[in-house]
Amino acid sequence: MTDAIEPVGKTRNFAGTPRVALVTCRAARGLDEDMPPLLAAFDAVGASAEIVDWDDGEVDWARFDLALLRSAWDYTERLPQFLAWVERTAASTLLLNPPPVVRWNSDKHYLRDLSRAGVPVVPTTFIDSKPAVGAGSRDARRHARADLDEIRAHLRPLLAAGRSMMLQPYLESVDREGETALIFIDGGFSHAIRKGPLLPSGAPSTTGLFAPEEITPRIPGADELAVAERAVAQVPVGGLLYARVDLIRDVAGHPRVLELEITEPSLFFAYSDAAPRFVAAALARLAASRTGHGGRRDAAIM
Repeated sequence: MTDAIEPVGKTRNFAGTPRVALVTCRAARGLDEDMPPLLAAFDAVGASAEIVDWDDGEVDWARFDLALLRSAWDYTERLPQFLAWVERTAASTLLLNPPPVVRWNSDKHYLRDLSRAGVPVVPTTFIDSKPAVGAGSRDARRHARADLDEIRAHLRPLLAAGRSMMLQPYLESVDREGETALIFIDGGFSHAIRKGPLLPSGAPSTTGLFAPEEITPRIPGADELAVAERAVAQVPVGGLLYARVDLIRDVAGHPRVLELEITEPSLFFAYSDAAPRFVAAALARLAASRTGHGGRRDAAIM
């Protein structure tokens, strides 16, 4: 059962200062717009938060009461190394979201699991049986179905490199309405944003860490919220602190899950003043429970 998250109006006093690692990567330094409000929120609850690169071999993770995955956005290029780090770090401190969640969500085949559970997802065909890993729209392109030569030219080098590929129909409603991303904190809906279309017809794949996004606030429809809640409920292991569900409407106007982001998603705190405060309050209490009463003890969010 989750500790109740109390509204944060003043600094709370803890036995000692909870120590929190905000996990990022060198390539994302200065790019994660969630970091400043999150740092301010931790300061407001009396916790000490430090931004740390996940692959920094000099870091003693045991000195933190917990580690929060935020912007380890280069993990897709080094998945085995990253998953090994996840396991090692979780043995030293409380890692959120927890390792079973990260392992499941880091392979896009989770879309099959959601579909089998009756969650409406964008129809997806996988080529190859290896883990399908991706983030930031890197190596993603939009093709007309008749442009077979162009499609093959896109696939060949990726398959030759041992990559697993996903094929999805392009739902043209995204050109009009964009995507709806719904953010959940501690199991409850927090806020939502609109993401503009990312894949212009004929445009090359992004060469950056992630594709530039056009973000605006959005109030989700009741049907979108219902689908997002169903998707989050199907995560096969507990321990979720945060989740983001990206939806697109199909040709019939029904929302479908494009992605369920529970490893290192942007949470768009700029569009919700309360969200970072709720995250910080929950984690500060967990950290305090691990350091109180004479030493560290196990703690989990369920």
